[in-house]
Amino acid sequence: MYKGGVGHSRTQFHCKLIVWDRSIELCTAIYALTRKFPREEIYGLTSQIRRAGVSIASNIAEGYGRGSRGQFKQFLAIALGSYMELQTQLMIARRLGFVDSSDFERVESLASEVGRMLSAMLSKLRVAPDP
Repeated sequence: MYKGGVGHSRTQFHCKLIVWDRSIELCTAIYALTRKFPREEIYGLTSQIRRAGVSIASNIAEGYGRGSRGQFKQFLAIALGSYMELQTQLMIARRLGFVDSSDFERVESLASEVGRMLSAMLSKLRVAPDP
């Protein structure tokens, strides 16, 4: 999940945060999935799902880039909230019949992995004493 400490070279954070890498993979899968949604959803569910996915990766990056443990925790918590939004929106899309099972399962699997990683990181950061 996390291969280094906050404050390491911010230009190379992508090499240290596996959760960030998986969230980028999730974003790519989300965009592929939502291309198949009905055209009339472009400003509705399509946009919301894409924004939630991008928000996860962006908040991980921004929190890491802030350089403090407290801010990192705060932005990871925001990313986790975006993950919860994404899960809700994916369920709505599935119930509306916008996605087939195999496409849904791939995105759902990636999303669940990212969610577990975020939860684990937050738990560890919350119990670890601040430096």
